Amino acid sequence: MENFQEFDQPIGPEKNASAIITHAIEMFKGVFGYGIIVMVLYFLASFLIQPISGFNSQEFSQEILSADGDFSAISFRSIPGFSTYYGLTGFLGILVAPLYVGFIYVVNKYNLKESITFTDLFIGYRQNVVNILIYALLSSIILAISTLLCVLPVFFVFPLLLLGYPILLFENASFSQAFSKSFSIAKENYGTFLGAGLLGVLISVSGILLCGIGIIATFPFILIVMYSTYCAFCGRPRPVVFPK
Repeated sequence: MENFQEFDQPIGPEKNASAIITHAIEMFKGVFGYGIIVMVLYFLASFLIQPISGFNSQEFSQEILSADGDFSAISFRSIPGFSTYYGLTGFLGILVAPLYVGFIYVVNKYNLKESITFTDLFIGYRQNVVNILIYALLSSIILAISTLLCVLPVFFVFPLLLLGYPILLFENASFSQAFSKSFSIAKENYGTFLGAGLLGVLISVSGILLCGIGIIATFPFILIVMYSTYCAFCGRPRPVVFPK
């Protein structure tokens, strides 16, 4: 934790879902372009995975469309490269977690009216990267198991993880400390976390309505909700300072 200054007294949105979302929207206006960069980098990496796996997304899309809503006859596991592609995609989702943390760092710099550079997005690969990757892996497993339980439970589990990435960044915490603190605060304020989390997810996936490509612009919003929730319950962090 030697790389981080003390925290300010609580400065940020009030501790309710409406105030958190309003704060996140204000932050989103200022870092919109950086969010797009994060998503473009993710999709570029995803496209590179496709030829490696042998999976052809165009043929897969045509097969889905030709099924006319009846997917019972489609054997997804028999599709060439399908299992490998989605396995690699899941692995990629873990590897880009430090990039998500970097975006939260950019949001904080904007909130503090500090100058922002492109390299700020990669702070997660230079600071606490091992704990970030472990946290991303374990949280992905938790959410995957929740999704398998008829999907619905994932919406109730996700709020418990809302503070994980900000804690890893601003407190330089271990993955276990991030889980523990996030769970503890969320459990005591579950209604607010559930409301902010659900609204954040809905806004984040709303880009799908814009011909699908809009998800590039809207998905990073949920990361800002994480930051705004952290500001509400833990106080706005001071600038991150690295030793020379």
